[in-house]
Amino acid sequence: MSEEKDLNFIEEIIEADLNIGKYHTIRTRFPPEPNGYLHIGHAKSICLNFGLALKYGGETNLRFDDTNPVTEETEYVDSIKADVLWLGFNWAKELYASDYFEQLYGFAVKLIQKGLAFVDDSSSEEIAIQKKSPSEPGIESPYRNRSVEENLELFANMRLGKYEDGAKVLRAKIDMSSPNMHLRDPILYRIKHAHHHRTGDEWCIYPLYDFAHGQSDSIERITHSICTLEFIPHRPLYDWLIEKLEIFPSKQYEFARLNLTYTVMSKRKLLQLVNEGYVSGWDDPRMPTLSAYRRKGYTPESIREFCDRIGVQKRENLIDLGLLEYCIREHLNRIAERRMAVLDPVKLIITNYPEEQTEELSTENNPENKDAGTRMVPFSGTLWIEREDFMELPAKKWFRLAPGTMVRLKSAYIIRCDDFVKDENGNLKEILASYIPESRSGADSSGIHVKGTIHWLSVAHAATAEIRLYDRLFKVENPAMEEGDFKEYINPDSLHIIERAYIEPSLKDAAAGEKFQFIRKGYFCLDTDSTAEHLVFNRTVTLKDGWVKETKK
Repeated sequence: MSEEKDLNFIEEIIEADLNIGKYHTIRTRFPPEPNGYLHIGHAKSICLNFGLALKYGGETNLRFDDTNPVTEETEYVDSIKADVLWLGFNWAKELYASDYFEQLYGFAVKLIQKGLAFVDDSSSEEIAIQKKSPSEPGIESPYRNRSVEENLELFANMRLGKYEDGAKVLRAKIDMSSPNMHLRDPILYRIKHAHHHRTGDEWCIYPLYDFAHGQSDSIERITHSICTLEFIPHRPLYDWLIEKLEIFPSKQYEFARLNLTYTVMSKRKLLQLVNEGYVSGWDDPRMPTLSAYRRKGYTPESIREFCDRIGVQKRENLIDLGLLEYCIREHLNRIAERRMAVLDPVKLIITNYPEEQTEELSTENNPENKDAGTRMVPFSGTLWIEREDFMELPAKKWFRLAPGTMVRLKSAYIIRCDDFVKDENGNLKEILASYIPESRSGADSSGIHVKGTIHWLSVAHAATAEIRLYDRLFKVENPAMEEGDFKEYINPDSLHIIERAYIEPSLKDAAAGEKFQFIRKGYFCLDTDSTAEHLVFNRTVTLKDGWVKETKK
């Protein structure tokens, strides 16, 4: 086991439990509700729950909290399983709260029999009035003292579908004067005549989260039920239900959820973005969902590293998106092969290069990984280069092309800019240059030293692609906390599409999701929208964090 100073507070609890023999097998669970796609905040919970079980030789269940049939779909179940597997984790058992509907119903009956639950005819508005506020005691429901026999009959009739939605609820009988509002006779069951994605129309009453969650933990003998901080007020009810039902004593522990800058984490808000067309779907690369990060080109290793770096805290904080971007840059720098791509092309004509000649020049696939080998890139006398690599009136310390200056073409030759041509509108049309034949990379005998190196593509050989340049979806750090509608703070420049860019011909054989560093431009991956005739690349992240510089202007 790790030294104590290296442990987070949950690991300290687990090690103390193991040392006194409280448990022999650590068992955790990841319990998402299948009402949307997982986001980066869920990744922290996944890494924590599965990571703890792996560290201490235990196991983790994947349990879907499917107790609200109105919002839950099989599509979400499938996406959640795909995301957990993509992150690199395998669950011991795939379970559903709906697996336990009969047992949960039996638990509710047991509470009624013990005089600890009652059927209430009050409306939701009336119940809210009864509960009052934390600073004043609540008022008991007029139905609170129904007999056990009457409650059992009414609850059975609720199950049989004899009442409309909202006509009755089952409430626990705890303490209407408790300062904890969750203990003021909380609702355990409500009527919902809705089709369930697994049980169909078998049930028309469904347990609320607070009743289903702790009991499901207990049924599965979860030793450490790890939740986020907003569930701290729920813990007394969690413990009360387990105690009164006399079942396996699972224990709940809370940690700070992940809040990330320049995005929102609420599933409700994310669903708004999708339904109102602000993004193309749950996997739009501007979204904070795991499927979006996957499509954008993030790796599971980078997300696990990010979760490890931010650690496990007891206080809420806002994590800088720049840290996540740093983690993916670090990983892609090691694994991504380099390719050349010209996003804003201008033609460069080497006037002294033999007109019909073509060469195959060797270049490294990844200088950070010698095992990645080399590739051959076609070279000719007419090239595409980036428009920004030429300046008619060069600034101080300008080391790229300008009239009379010299640069090296990446893995090729040194060239000198001799002239340039503009069109009728005054825009740069083409650059005329000459090359030094003795300056070929790897065999340079010219004795000439230049400070600048630029990338290029042979016009005759380059392939074309659509390039999608993604940026942060919001222009403020914490849009959920700003005044007004959070959608008012959407960044209008979060997506810029280059319909026709030029890329190395070898990229025509790239597979969907394959990742590359486009030299000097950033990290990119092939999007799932691609076809053999129309390649689409998404920018995963820039080579450097330019956002701070932009926001300081």
